Amino acid sequence: MDVRNYETVFILTPVLNEGQVQETVEKFSQVLKENGADLISTEAWGLRKLAYPIQKKSTGYYFTLTYNHSGEGNIVDVLELAFRRDERVIRFLTTVLDKHSVTYNERRRNGEMNQPKPQPAEAAAQ
Repeated sequence: MDVRNYETVFILTPVLNEGQVQETVEKFSQVLKENGADLISTEAWGLRKLAYPIQKKSTGYYFTLTYNHSGEGNIVDVLELAFRRDERVIRFLTTVLDKHSVTYNERRRNGEMNQPKPQPAEAAAQ
């Protein structure tokens, strides 16, 4: 069976307190686990300004879920249905990751990005 990798970015309303935000993120993580997905990472980007007002709000809590799924059924439909039913979610977007995106995300999570490249020994000697 083919394993597909996904990344979902969602924005929560800014009127929630920290406990409600964590509870909401845990709820969506649980939806993935209950439907056979392997949750790879959950990243909180924090409270950010929106590009344009949504539901008369100019900021929102951004989160990213990275996961893979190899089972029966469409995990994306299940997750997006949960997003639509929850009034705390302002927007969401799910993308399928190719092998290059998966490698990039792993390197970014491990802190390998934005580090200075080592100089060759010949250039350092001059």
